[in-house]
Amino acid sequence: MGADRATSSGTHPPTDAGPALRIAPPQPASTGSSGSSSPAPIGGQQSIRPDVHEQSRVFNRDLSWLEFNSRVLQLAQDPRTPLLERVRFLAIFSNNLDEFVQKRIGLLHRRIADGQRAPELDGVPAAELLRCMRTVIRDLQQQQADCFELSVKPALAKEGIVLTDYSELSAEDKRWLRQWFRRCAFPVLTPLAVDPGHRFPFISNLSRNFGVLLNEPGVRTAESDSTSAALFARLKIPTVIPQWVRLPEPGDAGGPVILRPAPHGRFVPVSAIIAANLDDLFPGMNILEVVPFRVYRDSESPGEQGDEDADNLLELVQAQLKQRRFARPVRLETGPSPSPQIVGHLLEELHLTAADVDERTGLLDYTTLFEIAELERAELKWRKWNAVVPARLRDRDQSIFDVIRQGDVLVHHPFESFEASATRFIQEAARDPDVLAIKQTIYRTSRDSPFVQSLIRAAESGKQVAVLVELRARFDEQANVRIASALEKAGAHVAYGVLGYKTHCKAAMVVRREDGGVRTYAHLGTGNYHPRTAQLYTDLGLFTCDASIVDDLTELFNFLTGRSRLDTYETLLVAPINMKRRFIAMIQREIGFARAFAAGEHPVGGRIVAKMNAFADSDLSEHLYAAAQAGVQITLFVRGFCCLRPGVPGLSENIRIVSVLGRFLEHSRIFHFGNGRADPLDGDWFISSADWMYRNLNNRVEAGTPVLGRAARSKLLRILQVMALDRRGAWELRSDGRYDKVVAPAGADPESPEHLGTFETLMREARG
Repeated sequence: MGADRATSSGTHPPTDAGPALRIAPPQPASTGSSGSSSPAPIGGQQSIRPDVHEQSRVFNRDLSWLEFNSRVLQLAQDPRTPLLERVRFLAIFSNNLDEFVQKRIGLLHRRIADGQRAPELDGVPAAELLRCMRTVIRDLQQQQADCFELSVKPALAKEGIVLTDYSELSAEDKRWLRQWFRRCAFPVLTPLAVDPGHRFPFISNLSRNFGVLLNEPGVRTAESDSTSAALFARLKIPTVIPQWVRLPEPGDAGGPVILRPAPHGRFVPVSAIIAANLDDLFPGMNILEVVPFRVYRDSESPGEQGDEDADNLLELVQAQLKQRRFARPVRLETGPSPSPQIVGHLLEELHLTAADVDERTGLLDYTTLFEIAELERAELKWRKWNAVVPARLRDRDQSIFDVIRQGDVLVHHPFESFEASATRFIQEAARDPDVLAIKQTIYRTSRDSPFVQSLIRAAESGKQVAVLVELRARFDEQANVRIASALEKAGAHVAYGVLGYKTHCKAAMVVRREDGGVRTYAHLGTGNYHPRTAQLYTDLGLFTCDASIVDDLTELFNFLTGRSRLDTYETLLVAPINMKRRFIAMIQREIGFARAFAAGEHPVGGRIVAKMNAFADSDLSEHLYAAAQAGVQITLFVRGFCCLRPGVPGLSENIRIVSVLGRFLEHSRIFHFGNGRADPLDGDWFISSADWMYRNLNNRVEAGTPVLGRAARSKLLRILQVMALDRRGAWELRSDGRYDKVVAPAGADPESPEHLGTFETLMREARG
């Protein structure tokens, strides 16, 4: 490990960005380090073959993503995380993994089936990659089960939240649960038999089920009879009832079933209650064996790869939604030691192989723990955060447009209020009689979105309203179809995007009548117009009426709703038109400064600092490698998967990559290029909706905007400074693809960002 550390961070040359952006080499977590309470590194790292990346210039995207989810799991394992937040991270880990299996394992299955077995840029053959992925997933899920059973459950019990096994209950408890079952669960359950008169039922994606083997009394099922008389039935566990049932306590009122909400008590998983009462569902039958199981289906059918030939995008998306529901199964997950006969029957009907089966210990579906995480126990959660209203927006009697005319406003969510900025911008525009037009993109939003309500109000009042609704936002397609329909009924102009591209940019513009003519105001952001996720994700939004920016934005909306072929945006970075080209040009410019600095011809070298969710673009990788070899100092904050290899001798010694995880989901994208200036505030700054990924730069419509105001740049600089100092939630990527947890040095100030971490520091600064 020492050699890798020396190349990846221990000898990281000092940046010439000045103290403001200097990033000190972190200290890896190790035995006996500085009294830190940080747990030892864990995760899928140990399951990935150590030589799997050796010959490649880039990491495999899927294995890197699994490394990311192992860091999410460590947040559940970390005793410094509040207890109910640990429960929540166990559920988030499973939610992440469910989506990954649907998307990536489904895609890999199809590639292998289509004969695409050759390795990609990362050098990992398809069959070897699938084997590695399965191994890592099993290892991570076992770690999750161990964390839950050995650490989290005992800790919850000490706090009066007892997640109990059905087998441990008293006879009285079981009688009560049987009453509950008869009243609350039994009426909504639908057992489905499989026999000559009943075909094998459709198993919906990610549903939790019981496979039941049974027979009629008196019918022999000995091995000599090959159990041929046994019958199969399937029972789906409904999601419309609680997934955890609290047993009554002294003082509970409301009869034998209805309990008052309580933040403590004994909780039993509903699956165990149903399993214990199967005789009510199959009266008069012998229940021979029971297997809990889930089926994963491919979330992306081949027809969803492109839409260039579609005559009607709305009809295409609706057809694809129906197609996805019946998509091919890619994985079967069961409880431990399942019945071979039931598993064999499921594999035959689902057209899977034994390699596609995974047995789980502990809970079959840890996403049910979201119910436990929501218990009202404030002392077991992070302290509630109420976003502050940005200082310039606190006077609600002053029009937000008056504020923007006085200078650009940059807001940082969730530290600063989304409701008081982005929501207010559209709400005021809808009510303002001087507003002539509103245009906005919607990728994801809430069911009761205030943006949709404001846009409908504006359209009904006679304003020109144009909305780009991206119907193909993964897993939000049906909701967006409903939004588009409601907007069209109100008289808004609704477009569904540019054929062949998803529209992922986050932009809104308001055209307002003012003295001397009309003025356009803009909001450009890094995150969705979604009030709920704006409280959970870190994102940035820029409000401006700068003519150069709003003129480009007007052209961008013409591209989205019309037939514009403009490819000469002056200020905005627009994918797939000029964004990648502009980024490469700025990297090349930094190479020029680095070479001039080395030759003594310029006082400052090259500098690139970027923050994003994921990195997976081979062209940008090669340009960054060239920049690093030329001496450009590169620091990347990449929360999720990253295919770039840092710290490789002769290739990337000058590249450092850090992932920061914690209370909020890091979602904002910030890009800084030194441009030969010693003071970072004099360099170039951008925020963007796009990560440095092939799909974002080539297959999506994205927008990045320059940040021109010095005060706004100072805010961006401070975000990067705090992340660079973080020793609480930061991990550093090594040259072999593994991540080291970084820890605060001995004697560090407990009130410093090193100890507090990124999120607590920025919350305190927002309050201050």
